[in-house]
Amino acid sequence: MTTGMWCVAAAWLLPFVWAMLSKMGRRYDNARPRDPVPDGWQLRANWAQANAWEAFAPFAAALLIAQFVHAPQQTIDLLALAFIGFRIAHGLAYVADKPSLRSTMWLGGAACVAGLFVIAARA
Repeated sequence: MTTGMWCVAAAWLLPFVWAMLSKMGRRYDNARPRDPVPDGWQLRANWAQANAWEAFAPFAAALLIAQFVHAPQQTIDLLALAFIGFRIAHGLAYVADKPSLRSTMWLGGAACVAGLFVIAARA
């Protein structure tokens, strides 16, 4: 597997990290896994989880399309690693309640996805 493909796996795992954070410090009830999350950082971690799921599909699609059309692998890998970095920073900024930083990190991740589509179109 390429580095980019490993990044797809990492992007798939990120929502689970934020979900686990959102459930920390409270008793987990498996019969009611979707009970409302308390306010504060746990709620923001839950929002980070939702946003991570929303970001996953476009990233995975863009990366796989770039791989399929044989775009330059080094560029694919660089954009994929940058996407993961931006998404980790996005989630941390979400949990830390830093909205401007969070939005900037979201934009960086979106730019990586756009970059993957661009290099696929040029291949």
